[in-house]
Amino acid sequence: MEIRVLKYFLMVAREENITKAAELLHLTQPTLSRQLMQLEEELGVKLFHRGKHRITLTEDGMLLRRRAEEIVSLSEKTKEDLRRKREQLAGKITIGSGELQSSQFLAELITSFQEQNPMVQFEFYSGNADNIKERIERGLLDMGLLQEPVDITKYSFIRTPVKERWGVLVRSDSELAAKESVRPEDLAGVPLIMPARENIQNELLNWLGADMEQLHVAASGNLQYNMAILARSQSSCVLTLDLDCSYNGLCFVPFSPKMETGTVLVWKKIQAFSPAVQAFMEHAKKCVLGINED
Repeated sequence: MEIRVLKYFLMVAREENITKAAELLHLTQPTLSRQLMQLEEELGVKLFHRGKHRITLTEDGMLLRRRAEEIVSLSEKTKEDLRRKREQLAGKITIGSGELQSSQFLAELITSFQEQNPMVQFEFYSGNADNIKERIERGLLDMGLLQEPVDITKYSFIRTPVKERWGVLVRSDSELAAKESVRPEDLAGVPLIMPARENIQNELLNWLGADMEQLHVAASGNLQYNMAILARSQSSCVLTLDLDCSYNGLCFVPFSPKMETGTVLVWKKIQAFSPAVQAFMEHAKKCVLGINED
């Protein structure tokens, strides 16, 4: 499969019309049709359902679309890395991160690095630790800022100096909102919205001194904003990190006894990185070392 042909395929899948796709690609319609037929022959599958006015993807076509998007994205990222200027460090660094207090630390690292290397660009992907690790493994991300607990045996890492504080996000008119801190017994019978990651759920269950069957779990999720809106709507309680975010009608109350988790900046142990990524890794190590020495 050629990258060029995969781009043709993605354009047709997007437009659902070969004539329109051919115009956008500056090809003739017969040429584009021939390329698609050759692709189907090469793969030995039918990629499209062809109708009179539009074409749609088959199940095999939908699978190829997902894979083709990843392949084309990785191809473009590789080209970006190779097009850097020799006289000045340049290129793109892709980093995945969750919703964390540590994001401020990461932002400070990037700012100080770009002051010395203004030609380097950063691209962010937001997700939880599992999403980010998967994209690192597929080569779509250079690095990831992960919330612990997380398995990092396959990665090199830097532990950040930031601790993430846990608590609840509740409606301002609830009884819990009037407390200085929330204890496990305060949450008995309260509808809870839990983080989606199993490792984090286990940490919370240890703090609560309960198992899932003993709790009233109303929902789970991985983005605080969406969980906050749900909590405000149904008077449930989000078990979440203190992110210094403000939501109308909601307030954050910390756990007692306190619960804190760490974060790590990770990258693959055995992988060839661009000069820009290597330089940023060294910069991050020096910054963390300087903080620890202070």
